[in-house]
Amino acid sequence: MNVPNNPPVIPRPAPKWARKRYVLPVVALAFGLGIGAGAADGSDDSKTSAAPRPAPTVTVTATATVTAAPKPAPTVTVTATKTVTVTAPAPAPAESDADVSDDSGSDSGGSGSGGGSAYYSNCSEARAAGAAPLYRGEPGYAGHLDRDSDGVACE
Repeated sequence: MNVPNNPPVIPRPAPKWARKRYVLPVVALAFGLGIGAGAADGSDDSKTSAAPRPAPTVTVTATATVTAAPKPAPTVTVTATKTVTVTAPAPAPAESDADVSDDSGSDSGGSGSGGGSAYYSNCSEARAAGAAPLYRGEPGYAGHLDRDSDGVACE
């Protein structure tokens, strides 16, 4: 008996197309069985029906309430009126030239504000007296009436 020398047969893995032929149907079968097992949970479906059940009804109603705004109290306006009378002294009677140039007399103003005796505490008084605008050296001119110190007050 003569046995020919045949090399041993080594099993080869199946080609990829053959693996897909067997694997895909098995996976599909397992998936279908899993779906079927999950659907049959063993509970009795005769207790639950598709009939509608009463449920609480929620109703939302928006109501706008208009509240009348309170009327403001009448405003009382008080106006204070102050009357200022400014009198200019009458000019002294003219004297001889010798008496006028005499420096021994006293100044009526003493501050170099023009020598007049008119004094205005604010420009409103000067305007009311008809003296505005006042120029430096005139009676009634004062530094507190001249805001920009340009020599013209109550402009």
